[in-house]
Amino acid sequence: MPKFAANLTMLFNEVPFLDRFEAAAKAGFKAVEYLFPYQYKPEELAERLQKHGLQQVLFNLPAGDWAAGDRGLACLPARVNEFRDGIARAIEYARALKCPQVNCLAGVLTPDTDASRGRGMLVENLKYAAEQLAIHNIRLLIEPVNTIDIPGFFLHRSSQAKAIMDAAGSDNLFLQYDVYHMQVMEGDLARTIENNLGIIRHIQIADNPGRHEPGTGEINYPFIFRKLDELGYGGWVSGEYRPATTTEAGLGWVRPYL
Repeated sequence: MPKFAANLTMLFNEVPFLDRFEAAAKAGFKAVEYLFPYQYKPEELAERLQKHGLQQVLFNLPAGDWAAGDRGLACLPARVNEFRDGIARAIEYARALKCPQVNCLAGVLTPDTDASRGRGMLVENLKYAAEQLAIHNIRLLIEPVNTIDIPGFFLHRSSQAKAIMDAAGSDNLFLQYDVYHMQVMEGDLARTIENNLGIIRHIQIADNPGRHEPGTGEINYPFIFRKLDELGYGGWVSGEYRPATTTEAGLGWVRPYL
């Protein structure tokens, strides 16, 4: 049976962020993730995890000014120093939260940066980040994201991610497979997961269209969950979706598994 985590950036928005740890635990989750921890003190988050018996399983590297439209820095040559400064900050939080892995958002190329240069920068930044994180036994993940939700997002297909990982040549670089994003971009979910199982260390889920909870759209999630068991996937599967109504009302998909 897959292990399910809750994304606290998107779920339990009925309460303030720091109260979502308790809400997730009461709903039966044993693990959580969220986009970014950096607006809170690491000890504050660690206390919430400990108090509610939760494991931190993922967060993202610093990704620039999210409110201003940044969606990652790793492919942007002009911001290489900012990207690399963020690695030390992510390590501080990952160690405090006992989080075994962090995700790198590639970003959106600026109009004056061609794709070849952006790819080269991404590869070099991933090499650097993977090496620094490995010192602390923290895995680095990269995530393809659909270009409908984030137009121009540089990393947007599984095969592209695999090629970039091969170019980086690090044994501390893995794939975060987001079922929703990849349904939008490429489909063929079960076969793609099977073909990439050796490099997948984290899975995120939402249904399509709408990015709501499993069971509200076209993806056959009971089949996907059975397939993950069949393949022997041992990582976490995290609900990263927008509840169609309230979070609690939409948890029917996961209750049999908690």
